[in-house]
Amino acid sequence: MGEGREECGGGDHQRSSELKDSPPSQDVDCAYLCKSDLEANSEALIQEIDFLRRLYEEEIRVLHTHISDTSVIIKMDNSRDLNMDSIVAEIKANYDDIAGRSRAEAESWYRSKCEEMKATVIRHGETLRRTKEEINELNRMIQRLTAEVENAKCQ
Repeated sequence: MGEGREECGGGDHQRSSELKDSPPSQDVDCAYLCKSDLEANSEALIQEIDFLRRLYEEEIRVLHTHISDTSVIIKMDNSRDLNMDSIVAEIKANYDDIAGRSRAEAESWYRSKCEEMKATVIRHGETLRRTKEEINELNRMIQRLTAEVENAKCQ
């Protein structure tokens, strides 16, 4: 496509000056050659477009054939007779499982709280015992000091 344009004035500077000085018949010949090249190129492009269009249509036909040949199998359980006993048994089993876990959690929580309370009782018992010992010690000191004060008064 570009070759025809070079011959018709798209080439180097020397060539273009030769074309300017050439008689008009050479210009007509050059234009005719360019036109012929362009027509040949456009014909080749049209043929390529037709080929690609036929290829596309064939691929679409093949895809449609594949799609129409594809079958889908769906398995469904359409049994209308529901076994309510098994459904109730399953729900009861789930409920019993949840209740058992809840019971175990509650018992674990209760045991941990009892252990905490026992520890608190022991701590408070120890604090109470120490406080009683301090009170007894202070009472003995008061009695001793009271006795010393009485002795000091008597002397």
